[in-house]
Amino acid sequence: MEELCRVGAAAPLRGDVEEPKQGSVLFLGGNEVKSSAVVKYSSAPPQAAFARLQEKTDLKLPPANWLRESAKLGPAGTTILGNNKKSKPFSSFGMAYDFIDSVGNDVDVVSDSENIKKLLKIPYSKSHVSMAVHRIGRTLLLDELDIQELFMRSSQTGDWTWLKEFYQRLIDQKWQRKKKSKEHWYQKAILSKFLYYSINGDGAAQPVPSTSKQHQEGPVSGESDEAGRSSWPAPFEMPSSLSEDPGASNQGLKNDFVRNILWTFEDIHMLVGSNMPIFGGGRYPAVSLRLRDNNKPINVLTGIDYWLDNLICNVPELVMCFHVNGIVQKYEMIKTEDIPNLENSNFSTKVIKDIAQNILSFLKSNCTKEGHTYWLFKASGSDIVKLYDLTTLCEETEDKYQNPFTMPVAILLYKVACNMMLKKNQNKKHYGTIRTLLLNCLKLLDNGRHPQIIASANYMLSELFQLDEPKKEDSTDFPINGNSDESYSEEEEEMPDSDENGSYSNSSDPPDDNKAVAIIKSVGELSVPEKYKSVHRIRPSCAFPVCHGTEERCRLVLNYVLEGLKSVDSSVKKEGDLPAADPSTPIPLKYEDESTSGGPECLEKQMALFLDKMGSFQKGKHCSQSGMIPGSWQYKMKLQLILKSSKAYYVLSDAAMILQKYGRALRYIKLALQCHDTYCCLCASMLPEVLVFLCQCLTLCGDIQLMLAQNANNRAAYLEEYNYQTKEDQEILHSLHRESRCQVFAWATDLSTDLECQLSVSCKCYEAAYEILLFSNLKNQNPEQHIQVLKRMGNIRNEIGVFYMNQAAAVQTERLVSKNVSTTEQQLWKKSFSCFEEGIQNFESIDDATNAALLLCNTGRLMRICAQAHCATEGDFKREFSPEEALYYNKAVDYYLKALRSLGKRDVHPAVWDSVNWELSTTYFTMATLQQDYAPLSRKAQEQIEKEVSEAMKKSLKYCDVDTVSARQPLCQYRAATIHHRLASMYHSCLRNQVGDEHLRKQHRVLADLHYSKAVRLFQLLKDAPCEFLRVQLERVAFAEFQMASQNSSAGKLKTLFGALDIMVKAKGAFQLIRKELVAESEQKSKDKSSAENVSPNDSPTGLNKEEVLKLLSIFESRMSFLLLQSIKLLTSTKKKIGGINEEEVVLKTNKQVYSLLLRATANKSMTLLERIEVILNLLEQLAQNNEASHGGIQ
Repeated sequence: MEELCRVGAAAPLRGDVEEPKQGSVLFLGGNEVKSSAVVKYSSAPPQAAFARLQEKTDLKLPPANWLRESAKLGPAGTTILGNNKKSKPFSSFGMAYDFIDSVGNDVDVVSDSENIKKLLKIPYSKSHVSMAVHRIGRTLLLDELDIQELFMRSSQTGDWTWLKEFYQRLIDQKWQRKKKSKEHWYQKAILSKFLYYSINGDGAAQPVPSTSKQHQEGPVSGESDEAGRSSWPAPFEMPSSLSEDPGASNQGLKNDFVRNILWTFEDIHMLVGSNMPIFGGGRYPAVSLRLRDNNKPINVLTGIDYWLDNLICNVPELVMCFHVNGIVQKYEMIKTEDIPNLENSNFSTKVIKDIAQNILSFLKSNCTKEGHTYWLFKASGSDIVKLYDLTTLCEETEDKYQNPFTMPVAILLYKVACNMMLKKNQNKKHYGTIRTLLLNCLKLLDNGRHPQIIASANYMLSELFQLDEPKKEDSTDFPINGNSDESYSEEEEEMPDSDENGSYSNSSDPPDDNKAVAIIKSVGELSVPEKYKSVHRIRPSCAFPVCHGTEERCRLVLNYVLEGLKSVDSSVKKEGDLPAADPSTPIPLKYEDESTSGGPECLEKQMALFLDKMGSFQKGKHCSQSGMIPGSWQYKMKLQLILKSSKAYYVLSDAAMILQKYGRALRYIKLALQCHDTYCCLCASMLPEVLVFLCQCLTLCGDIQLMLAQNANNRAAYLEEYNYQTKEDQEILHSLHRESRCQVFAWATDLSTDLECQLSVSCKCYEAAYEILLFSNLKNQNPEQHIQVLKRMGNIRNEIGVFYMNQAAAVQTERLVSKNVSTTEQQLWKKSFSCFEEGIQNFESIDDATNAALLLCNTGRLMRICAQAHCATEGDFKREFSPEEALYYNKAVDYYLKALRSLGKRDVHPAVWDSVNWELSTTYFTMATLQQDYAPLSRKAQEQIEKEVSEAMKKSLKYCDVDTVSARQPLCQYRAATIHHRLASMYHSCLRNQVGDEHLRKQHRVLADLHYSKAVRLFQLLKDAPCEFLRVQLERVAFAEFQMASQNSSAGKLKTLFGALDIMVKAKGAFQLIRKELVAESEQKSKDKSSAENVSPNDSPTGLNKEEVLKLLSIFESRMSFLLLQSIKLLTSTKKKIGGINEEEVVLKTNKQVYSLLLRATANKSMTLLERIEVILNLLEQLAQNNEASHGGIQ
């Protein structure tokens, strides 16, 4: 039972008496001492009042109940001899195991109260001190190191000979065991009888026959002696159960104290074990009972002993029974706070406090290594206290297990770390502490003897490194304890002050003992306040290691996993037919090129086998080649270690993906899946989280294969990365191969050189992940994972569809002679279409409208490729727009419209919306252009074709957004301008060829003029289409000339002529752009003549087609010359008829002048293109001024 009651109560108190207050401050002799105690555990019965013995009671006579088990004295009543019971050598470990939460963190000292008292009496006592000290975190464990007992054992078994030799060489050369005095056993016996008398109900002595007395007294001494001996285990006598179950407590490490108390003395926190009997009675709820010889005054050592006992148990009062030669004389009550002021026993509590703080500071500064056994030793009669590191001394022998403390310390380190791991998520700052505890534990253990603890410790070490979240840089700032070293208060306590062990010779100490870690030169120094201060950092290596990257963190994890796997494998008996694995021989990572791999068809079979195996896992089939028994610790531990390694390799693969090291990423995901394969072989039932992790692995594998396919140029580098293997990876693989062939996922992780195969593998990985989610019913529990897998399936199907579509386009390009569509093309179309269709279904199932729209858009593009394949390959003069072309273009339009419906509105995804609109506009435009250029006159009337072209062009315009500012805006403007130009040309052509219906002719004339105007306006916005602008203007001039030919009046003709000349003047902007580009080209040539030699005569570096410019310029000069000549003729005839008009004369004069200059320029064949452009610009400038001046007159 555990009590968190107020101090002093060893058990629940009876009656209405006031409980002693916890944390009370005692004022003793003018010195203030703070002390409080909490009983953490008590096996003592409820306190009963002691029986006050009658005077003259003879304690030499044993009571009738002597040495019989008594509830009042607790379960140990048959052996307890008061508070002088001998301390067991591992008593602190028993307590530490029971109160594991306190070890390493809150408590400074764990020890028997006798040890603590013995330490605090060092300056007052001449008796020897011999204690073992161990550090666990910030906690010190103190145990008596009984040299007598050890050396007796050494004489019998040969153990500890190294320590015996060391002791004889440095401390006592003539050591021999000295028997305890008869007086010692006499005092022990009457104390025992006194206590048994005191628990008798009537308080009367009930002696037994004297023969029995002699019979009983012998075993008392013998029992005490034997108790000490039997408590020492052999150097390596840990029960086999411990190795099977690290949580099992060893019989030799049992916590057998009547009560465990958390005692705070000043700033020192101690977990203390006590067996002192506590009785009720008097004014206080608890008293301690003491027996004293009336002829011997109480000395300081006894006073300190009594005071500390009462302080530790928070007992407020002491009852002293005085006797003379065993005959009871009287009783006396003494308050605890009065004990330091007793006559002949006067001592300062302040000094005791200083001694405690100094001793613990001394130990704290020097017992710095976890797992080491330190020996605090003071010879009898000596003033010098020495501290030795027994572990270092023991290392000089062959076997570290010569030290019997090795195993208890290792187990305790392991237990403390386990306990802290349970709380690790609440307090990650303790990761450094846990790691150090485990590393120190591993240093003490032998793999052949403790494979389970070693495997478990390595697994815990690997668990400290978080693989599924980003490493926080500040995690390395936490030292092993949140407190500074100065906050450590580590106390050790000591045994009773009797000198029965004074058999150690009072030898002189060697002047310089170079084996000692530290020395207190005089015990008097311990009484000086703050003489010893802890100035050394306790464990400089306690900080959690700084991992500078994901790879380093994962490599540490894999290193610990490998050590754990080695421990597990070494403990499993090897089967006779299992070949011995040689860690130095690399395991080949299978590599096949496309010539040996079965391709996509083979993948289907492998996938089917894989899914069938996954189904068998659900049914609980499992098999281990190494002979591990399901349910054994090896089986459970190996499963955990394999899963951890799989996760580490997954994280490494993911990190390599981010760095675009795709070969390395594939190698790591291969290792992750091989680990998972082994896990599947061993595991009876797959946990949902493991299946989800498998989905993540397969998804990542699919991503990697896709990236390898998209980066085929670096294939050689990726292959080198893929085939590289570390020794650590090889050894882990060897451990995996003990259980499984690791080939279930080989289809997914081979590095192929065939693009189609890589894309197919990627797709199969995603499909496998999806299937696992489906048949494991994990879809609803992991909606995010489900959506991610479906997205990737849609994406990879789009990639494969595009791959087949591009292949079809390439086949089409190569098909020069045959006009028929090949079977290969048709097969590629079907494959591509099927992939797009499946991808669309994937995206629609998760309501991903944007990606569904993109795939519909790609399907539309496929339809356009099909249409292009059906165009006739004969000469263009015979070609007509075929019905097959029309069919596929209309299908393409349907898919683009579906894509727009899928998006709904532009706000959903503006970029995709604009892209689909552009593709739809392009499709309509292509259809219209092909119908216009290759009119199917054999099937349709001219009017119907014109109507269809007009409708298609208008629809193209509808989806061509010229107003929205974007990167595509200039393209849209150019497209719209081209559409208007084509429509204008069509109506212009209709007007030329049409006869009869005047209303229709007028309509066509208006439409042609309208579309020409719109085309001009749009081309003027563009700065990179001067030729197109010039061509439209020339067509407008031709349109004007056509109109003029049908006019009869001179005034009408003049008006049309001046309109045409005005159109020509407005073409000035196009010539300015051409001139600008020609000047830039000329400057570039002058800078770099060598580059000018490489420039084609028809193409400039600026992208200007000179041949086109020359052609258009010649037409422009011709039409300008014609218009000027006609204007001159008309103006001259008009002048003769109606007389002179000033404005017309000016116009005529200017036109003649311009005409003359133009004729000279065209006649000069030596002029360069740039010079001709300059002339035209000059002439247009004159005409422009002339037009402005005479505008009113002409009107």
